[in-house]
Amino acid sequence: MDYAKIGANIRKYRLLKKITQEELAEKVGLTDTYIGMLERGEKSPSFETFINILNALEISADVVLCDVLTSGYEVKNSLLNERLEKISREDRTQIYDVIDTMLKHCKKIKF
Repeated sequence: MDYAKIGANIRKYRLLKKITQEELAEKVGLTDTYIGMLERGEKSPSFETFINILNALEISADVVLCDVLTSGYEVKNSLLNERLEKISREDRTQIYDVIDTMLKHCKKIKF
């Protein structure tokens, strides 16, 4: 299990909510030191602690676990699609062009 990726996602969503480690720790009844260790992947939370953190951050488990689940790319694709919908058509076209170019260079994909 890659706890560093899980911790990085917890940190990402904590920062998006503009919550400090201390504030998150207080919400879930932990220490800020423990939150820091979770975010660095040095500790793995119990299931109960994990749920409490998700609830405190008001996020679902799939966004935190998307980098470690085999089906996580579906979540990532969905999140990327949401972000792409918010940008201009011109910017979206440029991004798709870059992706197409990168895909053409992938060894396993034949066009």
